[in-house]
Amino acid sequence: MSLRTALSASSLPPGAPCWVELAARNESAARAFYGELFGWEFHRKHDPVGADGRYALALCDGVQVAGLYQAAPDRPAGWSVHLAVGNAVNTADWVTHLGGSLALGPLDIPERGTVLHAVDPSGAPVVFWQPPSDWAFGTGLPRMFSGADLNTHDGDAADEFYCKLFGLSSQQIGADDIDYAEWRLGHEPVIYRCVMDVRQGSTVAPHWLVYFQADPTIGTDTLARLALRHGGGVLAEPYDTPFGRTALLSDPDGCPLAVIDHSRTRDLGVGRAEVDDPHDD
Repeated sequence: MSLRTALSASSLPPGAPCWVELAARNESAARAFYGELFGWEFHRKHDPVGADGRYALALCDGVQVAGLYQAAPDRPAGWSVHLAVGNAVNTADWVTHLGGSLALGPLDIPERGTVLHAVDPSGAPVVFWQPPSDWAFGTGLPRMFSGADLNTHDGDAADEFYCKLFGLSSQQIGADDIDYAEWRLGHEPVIYRCVMDVRQGSTVAPHWLVYFQADPTIGTDTLARLALRHGGGVLAEPYDTPFGRTALLSDPDGCPLAVIDHSRTRDLGVGRAEVDDPHDD
């Protein structure tokens, strides 16, 4: 991902990640954890998304980088990725036409555009978002969003759905027997898809894994230690990849997230796969 910040979400091509948000079991504990981990500050506002009617905007150096809200008791906690669309109503029609299902919306939210919650044909939940023209999303710099993987059990179904929906191409970049694809718009990577290894009996549901860029002056290893110190966990110890030194962490609710230091890349001679899925049992 190229370096950028304060990007207007509406200027992103369809299918590109344009926002990330966390549904937290304990919203105040989550704000404290991510504040310590990334130095984020939070601005809370009234919003119908949160179970308590509140929504916290995470700010990094004054730039919006993520959303955080209290999850409803009957809803799962965790990070979600919003994919940009030009017209949420038309997207809803195409989702069902291509074999997906609708979960919520299209729903107009004041000052936040129109959102559509769906489930893709591979069983993964996904949010499509038609953002307002003035919405900003900080990405591509330290302590901001860096990328996302769709982890699924049915790579073919995911490839067909998203590539047809957004006009993307799928390029296999996994090493050896790792089924890991890069979805591209022209020659530019947009998002990634990884098939979880069913041979190991994985029962993990399809999900998105969000990556945040580590500040190179701090590094991935220090972030892993900070996560433990502030009530989170380390699901996969820091390891080297061609993209950068990476670790899989969890917050106090147990929600997974990845951190990556792009300044510490390493050519392992095994292709471009960014991760061996650490969720596999």
